[in-house]
Amino acid sequence: MRRFRKTKIVATIGPASNTPEMTRALFDAGVDVFRINMSHTSHAMLADMHGQLRALSKEAGRPIGILVDLQGPKIRLGKLPGGKRVLSEGETIKLVLGETSDDLTEVPIPHPEIFQAIKQKHALLIDDGRIRLRLLRKADTFATAMVEVGGEIKDRKGVNMPDTLLPLSAMTPKDRGDLDAALSLGVDWIALSFVQRPEDVAELKKIVSGRAGVLAKIEKPKAMASLEGVLELADALMVARGDLGVEMPLEAVPGLQKRIIRAARKAGKPVVVATQMLESMIGSPMPTRAEVSDVAQAVFEGADAVMLSAESASGAYPIEAVQMMDRIATSVENDPLYQSIIEAQRGTPERTTPDAIMAAVHEITGTIEAKAIITWTKSGLTALRAARERSRAPIIAPTPDLATARRLCLVWGTHSVTTEDIRDYDDMVRRAAQIARQEGFAGAGDRIVVTAGVPLGTTGATNMLRVAFVEDER
Repeated sequence: MRRFRKTKIVATIGPASNTPEMTRALFDAGVDVFRINMSHTSHAMLADMHGQLRALSKEAGRPIGILVDLQGPKIRLGKLPGGKRVLSEGETIKLVLGETSDDLTEVPIPHPEIFQAIKQKHALLIDDGRIRLRLLRKADTFATAMVEVGGEIKDRKGVNMPDTLLPLSAMTPKDRGDLDAALSLGVDWIALSFVQRPEDVAELKKIVSGRAGVLAKIEKPKAMASLEGVLELADALMVARGDLGVEMPLEAVPGLQKRIIRAARKAGKPVVVATQMLESMIGSPMPTRAEVSDVAQAVFEGADAVMLSAESASGAYPIEAVQMMDRIATSVENDPLYQSIIEAQRGTPERTTPDAIMAAVHEITGTIEAKAIITWTKSGLTALRAARERSRAPIIAPTPDLATARRLCLVWGTHSVTTEDIRDYDDMVRRAAQIARQEGFAGAGDRIVVTAGVPLGTTGATNMLRVAFVEDER
């Protein structure tokens, strides 16, 4: 089953979609990678979902990616006296360290790290930024703050601190347990929430040790400030616009999204755009015009993937949401302006042989109107380099490694195929043409462009380019 679009679709599994029948319907509608959110998933549920998706992959005869999203450290209020309280603009309130407080004038926060790290004039945002406080002074176990934007607060509401670098690991004890469970099952991607610094990614990479791809979610100002270092260590990025839009001005988020996408594209690493993409489809069979434009803009920018969250996890129309995402991406990619916009954002290739080869592949493919680019790969690096060029022709990535094929499901324009390793040069060209024909990308007489590394089987050593004709099947 081939897709007729290059942008990939990630969909979250939840109560509305966690059955074999629904996951099959979602895959048929266009899902390339399934996301499992560990904020709402037990280890038993994770194992069940994983088994279900692997069975679907076997049934469909296609690699399907599985992304496990770690919850990360959640900072929340404690329990308020009476369960809620109204804060008035201009009011001075007392924040105290603890789970609860009997004093009606106090707001408890059970996180000592907040009192260690926060500084005068730093902001505290409560309930997705609906309430805004500004710190006046602090001690080890309490602080006073002025209410800049008031409203009602309730028990256990979330707290964001955009100005403060918190002395927290991006992984909690729960995350470590979830990570062990995910890696033992053999998932393809691990998403790290609330990244603040490159060291957060390095910590996860050390534990994962190559057993899965590591995707860093960019949702905090500190991560934006360290974007270059985070990107260098991560295998992929996600524009997680939920918390990013809480901790930074909403009007800044579109520009930040473009910066993140372009940085990832320049580095040749996958980038996913997420959060509220088709939010109204949680309860409606049709999205708003603004949501359609939002998804389209991510596709025009050349994002590798667009993601559905509650739309597919708990919404009333999960299949329709995927179908809509598929139609938007396909329509944009067929728009006369699409390729010129994508071309304008191409970077200069690095001074390496693999990059020079892939830049040449891009030019040759466009000149001769080749039907496909065939990139033989073991680690996936050759396919990633090909995807960075954003060529007109689709990329077929034959690989003997099933784990590589699954990870490539997240990569723009890439159709991964598991096959036996190539034996020699002639076998490489013959089988490339055979795969292009069998997978429905080219017919007899069509031209394809083939790349590989010589000596064959050398990881990351792409140094060969061949234009070949597809012959009649005999």
